[in-house]
Amino acid sequence: MKNLTLYVITVLVWGSTWIAIKYQLGSVDPLVSVIYRFGLASVLLFSFCKIQGLSLRFSRKEHFFMATLGVFLFSINYWLVYLAEVHLTSGLVAVIFSSIVFFNIANGAIFLGTPLEKKMIIGAFAGIIGIIFIFMPEIKSFHLGDRGVLGVVLGFSSVLLASFGNIISARNTRNHIPVIQANAIGMGYGTLVLALVALLLGKEFSFSYSVPYVGSLVFLSVFGSIIAFGCYLTLIGSIGADKASYAIMVVPVVALIISSVVEGYAWNFSGGVGLVLVVVGNFWALKKKPGVAT
Repeated sequence: MKNLTLYVITVLVWGSTWIAIKYQLGSVDPLVSVIYRFGLASVLLFSFCKIQGLSLRFSRKEHFFMATLGVFLFSINYWLVYLAEVHLTSGLVAVIFSSIVFFNIANGAIFLGTPLEKKMIIGAFAGIIGIIFIFMPEIKSFHLGDRGVLGVVLGFSSVLLASFGNIISARNTRNHIPVIQANAIGMGYGTLVLALVALLLGKEFSFSYSVPYVGSLVFLSVFGSIIAFGCYLTLIGSIGADKASYAIMVVPVVALIISSVVEGYAWNFSGGVGLVLVVVGNFWALKKKPGVAT
């Protein structure tokens, strides 16, 4: 039940962040908005650790791995996602990002010695085919021009970095680094790296005091970053990066369900088939073997 709860919270929160991100786009540079998001999340997590009396004393080696986690999972990969969406539709980026399941299966086997399970691979294929069905109209309209190729490269680069971040998180959990402190410090390092990139690129650190921007920033920092990442990385430590990443496939589905209510997104037959495949793929990949205790 604990793993199921973590899984559901991750999916529901990240599924709703797509709407919130829309309110972040506009007068403030996307890179700067990502800095604000993870910077605020890091400050809030550090404050929580201080209030709860959680230890923040770690060795240099542990700081290195938490910094690496921050660079791969809380900074550069998010920036690449934004850049990919400049050249591709959000649906195509969602399809590309769903491939993190295969990246995590492969990287888990290479770096952590996680055994490959046939049912997981079958479930991953079913889920990704489902995502493709859901976003079929956007895929059909895709043209492999220079901008399209760049978008695809940026998209898969972000997935690769995020997958490494997932594996590093699993490694940190195995070495008894608490998720809350690792996220607080990792997000702090990630924010510093992005801030340095922004300064080198000459980005303007502007800010919008509008209710939609501030509200979405708080939502993305507290729910999208602190709560969702806390649940997701705890799930990685519990069931492994390969299985936990199946949540990523359900996120676009939840986003579209919310969009159908808020923005009037119209479902079609292809989308319905895709939804069934995503659900079946997740169930097949995550189900327990007979006789295995939950």
